[in-house]
Amino acid sequence: MNFDQVGPQNTEATLKIAVAAARERGIAHLVVASTNGDTARAALSAIAGTSLKLVVVTHNVGFGQEGKDEFDLAVRAQVEQAGHRVLTATMATRNLNKAISNRWGGYSQTELVNAALRMFSQGIKVCAEIAAMACDAGLIPFADVVAVAGTGKGADTAVVIRANSSNRFFDLKFKEILCKPRNF
Repeated sequence: MNFDQVGPQNTEATLKIAVAAARERGIAHLVVASTNGDTARAALSAIAGTSLKLVVVTHNVGFGQEGKDEFDLAVRAQVEQAGHRVLTATMATRNLNKAISNRWGGYSQTELVNAALRMFSQGIKVCAEIAAMACDAGLIPFADVVAVAGTGKGADTAVVIRANSSNRFFDLKFKEILCKPRNF
C-alpha cells in the first residue's frame, strides 16, 4: 500500500494494516513510534481484542527542549495499565555523532545511514531505529516484529522487520514493507 501523502491522516489505516499483518503472520509484537502519545493512543485502540504486545517507543527527554518530556504522561499510564510498555530512550541512530556534527559541522557515518534509509522514507528509518531501541531495552525478542512509524506526526509506515540491537544494526532485516507514503 502506498499513501499519496505523508502524515497523520494515514494513522488509522497504517495501524489497521500493521495489526492485520501481525495477526496473519503470527507475530506477537507491535512496536510503534510516538512522540507525544497520539499514535500510542491510536495503537491501543487498534490492538483492542487482540493478543498483540504493544511497545511504544518515544525519544529521550530533552530532545526538543531542555528537560522537557514530550510524551503525554496520561497516555503512558493508559499504555502501561493495559499491560503494554513505553520506552523512552535516545534514538538508536542519533547519538554523540550528531552532537559533534551539530557543534563543528560535517557529517557522521550515522547520518549517512539515516540518509540512506530516508531514501525509502522517514518512516522506514524510524521503523529500523525503534526496532533496535526496543531490542536494546529487552522489550521485544530478536525476531520478526511489526514496526510502525511516520513522517512528522502520526503513522504512515508499517514494516515486518527482524529486530536486532543497535550494536548489530546491520543485522536488522526488512522482511516486508506493508505501507508507506508514495511521496515523502
